[in-house]
Amino acid sequence: MTFKLDHIVHFVKSPEDAIISYQEKGLHAVEGGRHESLGTYNALSYFGLSYIELIGVFDQALVERSAEAPYSLRESIVKRQFAEGLARVALRSTDLEADAKRFRDLGLDVYGPSPLSRTRPDGSVVSWKLLFVGKPDEQPDLPFFIQWDEADDERTEDLSKRGVIAPHPAGNVELTSVAFAVKDLESVVERWSAYLGLEAEEAFVDTHLNAKGQRLKLEGGDLIFYRPIGDGIVAATINEHGEKPFSLEFSGTGQEIEFSLYDATYKFTK
Repeated sequence: MTFKLDHIVHFVKSPEDAIISYQEKGLHAVEGGRHESLGTYNALSYFGLSYIELIGVFDQALVERSAEAPYSLRESIVKRQFAEGLARVALRSTDLEADAKRFRDLGLDVYGPSPLSRTRPDGSVVSWKLLFVGKPDEQPDLPFFIQWDEADDERTEDLSKRGVIAPHPAGNVELTSVAFAVKDLESVVERWSAYLGLEAEEAFVDTHLNAKGQRLKLEGGDLIFYRPIGDGIVAATINEHGEKPFSLEFSGTGQEIEFSLYDATYKFTK
């Protein structure tokens, strides 16, 4: 069992506007496509094969109907009343059937794998399978899992030819981590480490965030969890939105800068 960070879902009111905002910040982003049966559409920004999905709604009724699926992305979006911000994380796998069995053995509720697809702007169709898992009383929402119908090297070649994967004006930008605000750091890290088979590093204190943190190492972008030790963005996230991802960190820009974009923190480091 080996997972990789596939993508981070950032819910926005307008993916079209988000593309412009990304370009203004030196990030390459392109139109993605429509999930016709689910009521959503997206824009995409790639960092290798890890990417940010800037997802919006074209049919709220369809989204609400599809949100009936337990632990699904759309359930998370509806639960948060379509509020902008980071929503979920997806991990890439090569064998969702085996993953589903393992998660059941670990006592998780499992739904899928289920086949999905979307139509690109040029009319071509991209397809994949999704797996959703969780427990009713556990927060934050666990990642959902994706298995693409193409191998990684095939996807890289195809996306590069299409100009979806392309250099970022801001530099040789890499997505290094996604951060979560949580109430019980030790419990969350222990659970996620066991569920996902990831190594946990030593805990630390981030004085800027006024929080205690701990990192799980993951190819494509680490997962970092923060528990507030006082007032700050971590505490505010939990108070306003519950336990969820709130921040993304990037390297390779040659600058130290932090900004808020659609109710999420973006942090660039050298």
